[in-house]
Amino acid sequence: MKSYIEVDHVSKKFGKDTALYDVCLDMEQGKAYGICGNNGSGKTVLMKCICGFLPVTEGKVFVAGKQIGAEIDFPESIGVIIETPGFLTNLSGRKNLEILAGLRGKISKTEICAAMERAGLNPNLKKAVSKYSLGMRQRLGIAQAIMENPDLLVLDEPFNGLDKHGVSDIRKILSGLKEQGKTILLASHNSEDIRILCDRVYEMDGGRLLAV
Repeated sequence: MKSYIEVDHVSKKFGKDTALYDVCLDMEQGKAYGICGNNGSGKTVLMKCICGFLPVTEGKVFVAGKQIGAEIDFPESIGVIIETPGFLTNLSGRKNLEILAGLRGKISKTEICAAMERAGLNPNLKKAVSKYSLGMRQRLGIAQAIMENPDLLVLDEPFNGLDKHGVSDIRKILSGLKEQGKTILLASHNSEDIRILCDRVYEMDGGRLLAV
């Protein structure tokens, strides 16, 4: 089966420091892939290269057959959580998502509210994001990632700040999305999260990707 994501001998340097060494990764559509690794192992850098947020130093990245940074700047249908989701903290969660959705104009307020409810948030809550708990912010990040019904989800530590109930909720969402044929790339320092959700697991260590 043709790869949906192809990372072809990718290296990434920041000055004299190398963050990724000759990384190769093939991901099929409709499957979930997990990357375990400690902080500084290179998993976030790899995800940023796949999303088009960082240019690669060597090698190529293809998503849905198009080269990132050459044919397109960013994957065309993607939902992303990388590091702590950034929101305008003086506004409500729903207002934040409405602003983000307005950039592409693909969805209405109905889909925004549905995504918030799916992620376990009340879309009618007027509370500013500055008053949200860490878990609520993480749920808002999930809602933002899924609201436009993307084909690809790239999620870096999506369970951060969530209690057991929250982790269970998000696992169910991601399992359902995989059943719908979405492709998921998930990084977590918790191997249980990865083991439950992912079809294939890799370990990142010192900028090198190792199959587990």
